[in-house]
Amino acid sequence: MTVKVLFVCLGNICRSPTAEGLFKAHLKNAGLEGRVQTDSAGTAGWHVGKAPDARAIAAAAERGIDINALRARQVTKKDFFEFDYVLAMDSANLNDLLSLCPKDYPGRCCLYLDFAEGAPESEVPDPYYGGAEGFAYVLDLVEQAATGLLADINQRHLARG
Repeated sequence: MTVKVLFVCLGNICRSPTAEGLFKAHLKNAGLEGRVQTDSAGTAGWHVGKAPDARAIAAAAERGIDINALRARQVTKKDFFEFDYVLAMDSANLNDLLSLCPKDYPGRCCLYLDFAEGAPESEVPDPYYGGAEGFAYVLDLVEQAATGLLADINQRHLARG
């Protein structure tokens, strides 16, 4: 069984590719690369086909994570049929996702930081209009959520075989 996780923000060039890259590193460290697949997308289509923001790439690289190869895409209704988890970075994007989400969606469509026990915020703030420190803070938050998400995947999916 392969578990599929989709990380979603507005433009898919800052928060969601950062979350995807960091979570992939967690999967590699846990030896689960072949059992969990990841992707990221945006609710808006402004940046489709573009690489992540240079500041996101630099912040991730400082922590040994390479997100250079990721390319922005827009969320589609089909994603709910493909992914077990559709994780929004903030409530505005969650509301957009819920408007697309089928009523009988069997997966989890929620805020990513719902998995971050003790996080100082409930949403991952958009660092786009700020400086490098905002991108580092995004990494701190998605790091906290990655641990909880991995535990949830193990409990709900992988422990069952």
